[in-house]
Amino acid sequence: MSRLVVVSNRLPTLQRNKPAAGGLAVALEEALSPGTVWFGWSGRCTSKPVPRPEMQKMNGLTFATIDLTEAEYKAYYVGFGNSALWPLLMFRLGLITFRPDEYEGYRAVNRRFALELADLLNPGDLVWVHDYMLIPLGHELRTRGAHNRLGFFLHTPFPPPAVMAVLPRAEELIQALCAYDVIGFHTETFRDAFLACVTEMLGVVADADGAFEHRGRRVRAIVDPIGIDADGFARAAVRAVQGADTRRLVMSLTERALVIGVDRLDYSKGLPNRIEAVGRLFEKYPEHRRHVSFLQIAAASREDVADFQRLRRQLDHAVGETNGRFGEADWTPLRYMTRPHGRGTLAGFYRVARIGMVTPLRDGMNLVAKEFVAAQDPADPGVLVLSRFAGAADELTEALIINPFDADAIADAIHVALSMDLDERRTRHRGRDESEDPGESTGKARRKIENA
Repeated sequence: MSRLVVVSNRLPTLQRNKPAAGGLAVALEEALSPGTVWFGWSGRCTSKPVPRPEMQKMNGLTFATIDLTEAEYKAYYVGFGNSALWPLLMFRLGLITFRPDEYEGYRAVNRRFALELADLLNPGDLVWVHDYMLIPLGHELRTRGAHNRLGFFLHTPFPPPAVMAVLPRAEELIQALCAYDVIGFHTETFRDAFLACVTEMLGVVADADGAFEHRGRRVRAIVDPIGIDADGFARAAVRAVQGADTRRLVMSLTERALVIGVDRLDYSKGLPNRIEAVGRLFEKYPEHRRHVSFLQIAAASREDVADFQRLRRQLDHAVGETNGRFGEADWTPLRYMTRPHGRGTLAGFYRVARIGMVTPLRDGMNLVAKEFVAAQDPADPGVLVLSRFAGAADELTEALIINPFDADAIADAIHVALSMDLDERRTRHRGRDESEDPGESTGKARRKIENA
């Protein structure tokens, strides 16, 4: 029987009889019908490869995981994936570190994924591969004779040719992407950049639907922005407000307005600029001192990557400096946490916040922006301050759209949001009802792959 086979670099942690609700798990929830197989890395490293995937069934789904060796992890994940490819996709060219042996390790792990996955596939299975760590997987599956329909979705931005060309072996990655039948992107800008790379590097021109022929295969690039179950998240937020975590937060605010940011600890998220903007707010608009509290949750990630270690030290210093300058005995302007919080807890925090800060320097979509809007009380909604360089800015046009590189512009937007009257806040919040339900998009993406 035909099945959906989802492939991602890492699988969600399986506990309490259900997968943890990580970002990818949340995004794919609608598509994961009973019978789905989810294949990927377990998150564990071993001294030598384990010969077969570990299989686990849960809630009608089958999870198939493999371990990586330490050498594979360092070359594939810490090395090429996050020291070369990730900064390229985030347009941080000065942070790219390319080493040929790490690139070969990245390709080798993709070959290993393909080898292990090929043994699990039935002829009619639909294979849906996710994100930049697995760009070459489709090519490796084709090399092993897979004739299945293959789809790929990129959860990050895609750079234009002038930026993509900075990466050695970039043309090989573009070639590898063309092994998929359908390639999905969050925005028209990202898809157009990919198609421009196809034209410039491969000499192929797409038609008006984003389709082109390459080496006898018809490839189609689509735009299908990923979404959330907005109504379901709103209900979760209403419940969470009554929970102990949100009640403690509200009590600690002592009627001060809450400004919240929730991000991974990542240099693409613009966190130093955001913290600088907090200081600029209190300098330019001193009337807000003692009347607002900032909560920044920045869950640690990629802790083995040197650039992320440096960022953590930079943020520790910036937060301390800001609180030292503006804090008082009974008021800490900026609360900073690197411990992750559950999605249900965050739903309550969003609902009681006056402002949501989503100010990445570059981002694929950023579901926090959608979650913040969905969590708001329509009778008394908060305001979203949103980077123009997040994919969500194409949809959430009623947010206060800012340039995240300009700390003064961010400070000005916070001031506007804090000063905004109730009628305008309600009008901006109602704007989300005029567009398509964002929870429908993932299912549509699956159907487009099925119909390719």
